[in-house]
Amino acid sequence: MALNTVSSERLSTNVKTSNLGTELSKKLGQNKNLIINGAMQVAQRGTSSTANTYGSVDRIRISTTGTDAAPTHSQADVVAGTTPYTLGFRKAFKVTNGNQTSGAGADDAVSFVYTVEDQDLATSGWNHKSSSSKITISFWVKSSVEQNFYFTIQSDNGSQYRYVMETGTLTADTWTKITKTIPGNTNLVFNNDNGVGVFIVWSIFQGTNRTGTRPLNAWAALDNTSRTPDMTSTWYTTNNATFEITGIQLEVGSVATDFEHRSAEQELQLCKRYFQAQRPYYNAAQYLITNEIASNTVFFNPEMRATPTATHGSLQCRENTDSFANVTVSSNYLLDSKGINYVVTKTGAATSDSFIIFVNNATYDAEL
Repeated sequence: MALNTVSSERLSTNVKTSNLGTELSKKLGQNKNLIINGAMQVAQRGTSSTANTYGSVDRIRISTTGTDAAPTHSQADVVAGTTPYTLGFRKAFKVTNGNQTSGAGADDAVSFVYTVEDQDLATSGWNHKSSSSKITISFWVKSSVEQNFYFTIQSDNGSQYRYVMETGTLTADTWTKITKTIPGNTNLVFNNDNGVGVFIVWSIFQGTNRTGTRPLNAWAALDNTSRTPDMTSTWYTTNNATFEITGIQLEVGSVATDFEHRSAEQELQLCKRYFQAQRPYYNAAQYLITNEIASNTVFFNPEMRATPTATHGSLQCRENTDSFANVTVSSNYLLDSKGINYVVTKTGAATSDSFIIFVNNATYDAEL
């Protein structure tokens, strides 16, 4: 039986990217998602925390004001059989409310923030000065109470501007996909450097001293007395109320395409540009480079965004299995975005001596 043949001209016509549409063809073969860890796979700091900062899922920072009991933020499982589980999402960022016994105060607030680096926006292909050039944000969200929530994109350079959007009233305990397209604006400034480009803020609650007349779906000058329109306090005054999010994607263009799933290894490496944890310890074989003094450099992999803040549970030094007497591990280490250099001294040591430095529970933080 003869096989049918297709001319090369017809074949190229059928597969050329123009047939996919202008918006989609721009995204073929690209790392389109400007959000790192949008599927909440990585939690280097731990899976649960009440800290009013980073503490659970990487790249997500919680911010609270005036709470009676600190909310818990955590890496949570997406329940099997639900959408977005069926789309490949297994983890979510979850906020569980504390017991706010004094009610909703005018200055109270619970929100969480993702920060996009300046250069990632400057080189993204978004013509952010033009209102006809768009960027699109999409995500899956679920609340244990029925309520409308607000979220904001806030620029950081030059004259700061906010663009406020709403989820619409969410059905309790039901995952909902939110998609919003944001135009450029002449007031936006993104430098080609490692500073803050925009803050993306999800407001779970804002008290009346922080809300007011605020246009939706429009850029307006920064005003911290009117961050969002007035908010209902239902979620905030419900003990143990929960709010979950996953699948955050920010992409150039006016179309929200399917989420860009990255491997666990890819996502972890991207997160390590901002935070690295080495637990329970890092050890490095050492040789004295001069009598009584030795040093060793630990190189970060990958190089971090900027010189990080280094935190150590403890620093110890041993020769073979025995503790070194008269050993000092200097806290005046040399540190930059590429690595850290530890220095030790031992009274009476010679260049032929060797030993190991133990750096217990070391963390290196270069978050924006």
